[in-house]
Amino acid sequence: MAMTEKPLLIKRYASRRLYNTETSDYVTLEDIAGFIREGRDVQIVDLKSGDDLTRQYLLQIVAEHESKGESVLPINVLTDLVRSYTTQATSAVPAFLAHTFEMFRDSQSKWVENMGSVNPMAVKGFEAMQAQQEAFVKAMTGGMAAGSGPAREEGAEDLDAIKKELAELQKKLAKLGK
Repeated sequence: MAMTEKPLLIKRYASRRLYNTETSDYVTLEDIAGFIREGRDVQIVDLKSGDDLTRQYLLQIVAEHESKGESVLPINVLTDLVRSYTTQATSAVPAFLAHTFEMFRDSQSKWVENMGSVNPMAVKGFEAMQAQQEAFVKAMTGGMAAGSGPAREEGAEDLDAIKKELAELQKKLAKLGK
C-alpha cells in the first residue's frame, strides 16, 4: 500500500544518476529501496527517452540484496522463475505471483491485527491462506499442481515442521503479550 496515490518520480540522467523530483537531489538504489520499505511507490524513467525503467531497477535492488546474503528468494523459486521465461506458463506466472503477494500482504495485516489481541485463530488464518494458494495453483495449472502426488508427500514433513514452529512462535508471542 502506498502512502500517496502518485508514485515518487525518479529520473535517470544520461550519466545514469538517479534524480528524486520531489526533493530535487540525487538518490542511490538503497535510497529507492528505503522509499519502497516506507510504503512509497516509485517510478523510474529515463529522462531522454521517457522509457519506464522501474522494473529493471527493482530487479537490480533485489539482486543486490540477494548477493549481500539477504536471501529472501529460495533457489527453487529463482529456478522456477527462470524456467517460466522459457515455457508457455509465462503468461500465468505474473498473475500468480501478484495474487500470491497480495494474499501474503492481506494475511500479514490480519496476522498483525490478530497478534495484537493474541488471537489463537491466527494459525487457522495461515492454514486458510495456504488452502487458497493451493486452490489458485490448481486452478492455474488445470489440476496439475506441483503440490499433489509423491512430491507433496516429501514436502509434508517440511510443512509439519513449519506448522510446529509456527505454533511454538505463537505460544512465545502469547507469553510476551501477557
